[in-house]
Amino acid sequence: MLVALCGRGAIGRVHGSFMTMSHSAVRGRRKMSQSMEQRMVWVDLEMTGLDIKKDHIIEMACLITDHELNIIAEGPNLIIKQPDELLDGMSDWCKQHHGKSGLTQAVRDSKISLPQAEYEFLSFIRQNTPPGVCPLAGNSVHVDKVFLNKYMPQFMRHLHYRIVDVSTLKELCRRWYPVEYERAPKKQCSHRALDDITESIKELKFYRENIFKQNERKHIDNGSLQS
Repeated sequence: MLVALCGRGAIGRVHGSFMTMSHSAVRGRRKMSQSMEQRMVWVDLEMTGLDIKKDHIIEMACLITDHELNIIAEGPNLIIKQPDELLDGMSDWCKQHHGKSGLTQAVRDSKISLPQAEYEFLSFIRQNTPPGVCPLAGNSVHVDKVFLNKYMPQFMRHLHYRIVDVSTLKELCRRWYPVEYERAPKKQCSHRALDDITESIKELKFYRENIFKQNERKHIDNGSLQS
């Protein structure tokens, strides 16, 4: 009855309103999708050593930032159970530093298995990033990637194959901008995963503000530098 009283003009206006809302919603979803594709998945691992053939992950933390390096999601920070014989066989360096930080004892006390840890981290990144487009980020993160490929392959399959390695910028800064290199944030060397991630993000922010300078743009054309 209401439709009959309103007439065709009103129906057209209502229909147009729905169309406008629909287009607006689509644009909003597209913008959100593009924003999520720019996110970076920050990971840091602590291991029993660096030998991929025999060493294992004992701690992992994960944060997600947007493209401006703002932390938008804090993921799990998990200590993974490993057998005592593996911990007892660590190098002197690992025994000293992981013992001093309390990590070794925390690993002995942990109830979290490797499969459980992978499930929790995978669930976290699935909730906050689209599949296959966001890179792994961190300091010397190529090492973490080797261990993640072996021990958490499902987690890695969700990420892009590229990485954002802050240590690359550190080395370039040391060579090209030595003054800025000396001013860069210093590592606290706590050797705990979450602390290392937050320090890496802080370090990359410094390089962005001090190395990627807003000078007059230049481009290379056929091998020659032009202003």
